[in-house]
Amino acid sequence: MTDNEIKNILKNSKTIAMIGVSSEKKGEDRKNLKRKPANVVMKYMQNFGYKVYPINPFAEGEIINGEKVLGSLDNILEKIDIVDVFRPSKETPGIAKEAANKKSNILWLQYGIENEEAEKIAKDANMNYISNKCIKQEYQRLFLKSNPVFPVLKN
Repeated sequence: MTDNEIKNILKNSKTIAMIGVSSEKKGEDRKNLKRKPANVVMKYMQNFGYKVYPINPFAEGEIINGEKVLGSLDNILEKIDIVDVFRPSKETPGIAKEAANKKSNILWLQYGIENEEAEKIAKDANMNYISNKCIKQEYQRLFLKSNPVFPVLKN
């Protein structure tokens, strides 16, 4: 996918379902939650005007970055533009099927995540497929012309 295509996707998208946002582990320092990659990316995208739905079946009902955590994509009533995935590659075909059922526009697999089966499911459902790219890094690079070395450590 070209830079222009990614830029258009980010420009024309308003809603993101973020699968794999981290919940607070028992006894964990709350400050650690703010540093987890999915949570950092969620907060960043919220700061740039995106409505982000955190998805984590093990944290359903918790509040993360001001949003109530949902158990699955099925719990979202409005149209989801981007399904952004922070889960292991082997889990992505199932997520791709859920995204296709919700008629999402884009299946976005974060840095280090890719799966041929998920790509085929997305393409068969006329969804754009982006893998092995961080949505936050791409936003920074394409709109802010910034390219931090350790983007998950920046806020």
